[in-house]
Amino acid sequence: MSKFFNDVKTEYEGSLPFVRIEYRGAYDLAKTLDCGQAFRWERVGDEWLGVAFGRLISIKQTEQELIIYNSTAEDFYDIWCHYFALDEDYDAIDEELLGNCQNPTFVKALECGRGIRILRQEPWEAVCSFIISQNNNIPRIKKIIDSLSFALGRQIDASLMRDHGAEGREFYSFPTAEAILGAGEEFIFSLKTGFRAKYIMDAATKWCSGEINEAELRGIKKLDDALAYLCRVKGIGLKVASCALLFGFERLDPFPVDVWMKRVLDKYFEKDFDPATFGRYAGVAQQYLFDFERNTAK
Repeated sequence: MSKFFNDVKTEYEGSLPFVRIEYRGAYDLAKTLDCGQAFRWERVGDEWLGVAFGRLISIKQTEQELIIYNSTAEDFYDIWCHYFALDEDYDAIDEELLGNCQNPTFVKALECGRGIRILRQEPWEAVCSFIISQNNNIPRIKKIIDSLSFALGRQIDASLMRDHGAEGREFYSFPTAEAILGAGEEFIFSLKTGFRAKYIMDAATKWCSGEINEAELRGIKKLDDALAYLCRVKGIGLKVASCALLFGFERLDPFPVDVWMKRVLDKYFEKDFDPATFGRYAGVAQQYLFDFERNTAK
């Protein structure tokens, strides 16, 4: 039995498999799925419907449980436990962050954001998604990603999910780098990607050739070196590289800084404050600050 949740067993709603997870510690599903780190989740009633790892699931949170529909216990242990970071000790992370930084606003942000988790997304999807995110808003990012997936992804059987927001709809996996490369830049541009089309194509080219190699990137220890590695792709700067590493490569040390986060740092911290002060969990701190400024600060 995990220290973070009970043993999970497959249950059924008709033919639809689902699992209940009685978790321990703070977990805020809504903030986790709606804080700008992933773009394929939508709220349907009290559930969140989304596609990840080529699977369509719906997940909801009650007072003591997470319930994942269209998942067996085997799927949970193989995919969703890790994806939703249910195997990570965030109490220990929060304690270390507070030991590294006692800035009053950050202390408030951590308390308000407790329960946010960093999702462990598929690396290629994270790289491509955050290229698309450049100079873009979340609705348009989601629309472009949906268009890419519809055009070049694999259709997912949604028949069992009719009563969970999928009736009358089609769902597709995120396209592989090979599929994007094969489609060509003109086609990618036609999906309203704009100036990002050439960057998406360069990323797909380097991913397919092995110039950007997932295993090699995961093996780089120093954050600056990992950032420089991803910045080989045209159009990827420090912010996009930081987001890709944080959300797609299971590194919690990047601290993505865009115009929004620069404003937060200028507003609440000393002029010479270095986000590296947060240490190896700086990316978690960034999410707490982002959530605080967006939803709480007056």
